[in-house]
Amino acid sequence: MSRCPSRGPVTAHLSNSGADDVVVVRRRVIVSGRVQGVFYRDTCRNQAAVLGVTGWIANRSDGSVEAELEGEESAIGALVMWMREGPPRAVVTNVDVTDGGPPRGDARFAVR
Repeated sequence: MSRCPSRGPVTAHLSNSGADDVVVVRRRVIVSGRVQGVFYRDTCRNQAAVLGVTGWIANRSDGSVEAELEGEESAIGALVMWMREGPPRAVVTNVDVTDGGPPRGDARFAVR
């Protein structure tokens, strides 16, 4: 695993006894709009559990929500797609996704 800014985000490759390698990535996500007081964090935690994504999610003082997501690239993509809609009472106006640095091996998805 190495970090090379010109080649994209940091990833970790996990081998599964001869099976295809699994690419684990970490992403930082900022979600803006009406995303506080609508059970956004709790429902995101539930969705993350379904997808096998770990990390955390927290309210920010500016009314947005910040998350760090870690897992298989396809699972992160699916969770980010969900985050663009959120729970029924949310009104998402913007989702900003950036590289979250090297995977940290989070054991669960926490609501902060």
